[in-house]
Amino acid sequence: MTSFDDILEEVGKFGRCQKRIFALLCLVSVPWAGVYVGIVFQGFTPNHWCRDGAVVQWRQSCGRSPAEGRRMTAPLVNASGEPQYSSCEQYDVDWNATLTCDTTQVDLSGMPTKLCSSGWEYDYEGRQSFVTEFDLVCSDAWLMDMFQAMLNIGFLLGSIAIGYLADRFGRKLSFVISNVFNGMAGILVALAPNYVSMLIFRMLFGFGVKGGWMAGYVLITEIVGVESRRTVGILYQMFFSVGLVVLPLLAYYISDWRWLQVVITIPYFLYIFYYWFIPESPRWLLSQNKNSQAVTVTEAMAKENKRTLSKDIETLADDNAATSSTASLMDLVRTPNMRKHTFILSYNWFTSAVVYQGLIMRLGIMGGNVYISFLISALMEFPAAFLILFTIERVGRRLPFAAANAVAGAACFIAVFLQDGWLKTAVTCVGRLGITMTFEMVVFVNTELYPTFVRNLGVSVCSTLCDVGGIVAPFLLYRLAVIWLELPLIIFGFLAFLAGGLVLMLPETRGVPLPDTIDDVEHPEKMKYKAAEQQLSSRLLHNTNSNISTNQEPASV
Repeated sequence: MTSFDDILEEVGKFGRCQKRIFALLCLVSVPWAGVYVGIVFQGFTPNHWCRDGAVVQWRQSCGRSPAEGRRMTAPLVNASGEPQYSSCEQYDVDWNATLTCDTTQVDLSGMPTKLCSSGWEYDYEGRQSFVTEFDLVCSDAWLMDMFQAMLNIGFLLGSIAIGYLADRFGRKLSFVISNVFNGMAGILVALAPNYVSMLIFRMLFGFGVKGGWMAGYVLITEIVGVESRRTVGILYQMFFSVGLVVLPLLAYYISDWRWLQVVITIPYFLYIFYYWFIPESPRWLLSQNKNSQAVTVTEAMAKENKRTLSKDIETLADDNAATSSTASLMDLVRTPNMRKHTFILSYNWFTSAVVYQGLIMRLGIMGGNVYISFLISALMEFPAAFLILFTIERVGRRLPFAAANAVAGAACFIAVFLQDGWLKTAVTCVGRLGITMTFEMVVFVNTELYPTFVRNLGVSVCSTLCDVGGIVAPFLLYRLAVIWLELPLIIFGFLAFLAGGLVLMLPETRGVPLPDTIDDVEHPEKMKYKAAEQQLSSRLLHNTNSNISTNQEPASV
């Protein structure tokens, strides 16, 4: 019986066909960055103060500046030990009979104050965010966090639903359908007439985006050889970082949040055409007893790679085909190793999301130019990818994975005791580097630890904890920061350290073939034997080809 890994030796582990599919699917990661952290620009909260109709009319008719209007409206309050104008209170004064164009100075000491009653004015011209459009400030500021929370709720539901559909009906079909859904939902977000409808459409947008991304990830992972999986997985995610670099440039020139939403959404309509350019996963076809279709796809891959198949491809089979069509959530927890993997990976997904988003958002509330700050933080993603590529084939997966968590945790703890300044910024950037490595590694390690028939469902279910972390992160950061600005860093550090310790309990997957059955997961020694057998087969095939080439040379002369 011939396995798909055996056939890949002849088809080509990362040939022209796989490279073409990989290049197409990498593009899917670029707009996802805008979906995931676009709130930084779409939900930008500028300086603001209470709106008083009489003061606005006085300012406009008398040619006074916004700063003069704010001085007449907002009382001074102490914030962080420094006096500044209140964003949520105004003087309780009837200015209609008081203000004239000759008014220059008014004694406001002792004036009564009240909460804003007529909306707000904003001191950031040129950018229209949903915060300024729907007045999500002061007592309603937490509603801005709901914009991100609803996206992650959509991620949560979509990961499970589309993960199941991808295992039941195929990676390719689920990928294409999710992008149809993404395009429609994204445009609805841009057209939302009010805040409630915006949240509903935002959740629907999240429903399709992550599930489709994960289906693409699993598809490309399943059609390349063991040696290429790590590069494919990391570079697939690195294009998310490319999206992070592009996002502030787009936001700088597209000042309206609705039009920015449209630009982020347009690529998903283009991905629908991938239906005619990418194949179904042969591994999945085998797991569903669709051997003839798997043979057709595999032969097409070999033809595009300009390779010839010598093995009897008709004997392609999957050891777990008998139970593959009944993959369920219980498969993830029924046996000891599967249960351990599911728990540890789920916790690491949760920690990665909380710390990753938390550190990004924390940099955002430190002030300064939002575009430059975001760009610098985005550039920290690239060293993480190259560090992973450098270490995981030399050292393995497990130690770099655990070390990245430890670095992130240590950076968070150290930053607590540092004064604001360049050193603290540098340390938190190191923490961002560590948690970025963790986030990128958990995806492909998750893929490598589950058998074929339940792989997409396993990745999707574990990654739901990432979505739970995404729901928690904005509330955790902003609400705890009100108590003490450094308190979130202590929580982040604890979560990361615990995650690193748990990772050490996972098996090493370097050079090990993807498991095909639950039995492979429960008896990893079989996988090591299979890896050694494949290496021997690869050497024999290489020697055979070399001998053939040597024997043909005299004939050609």
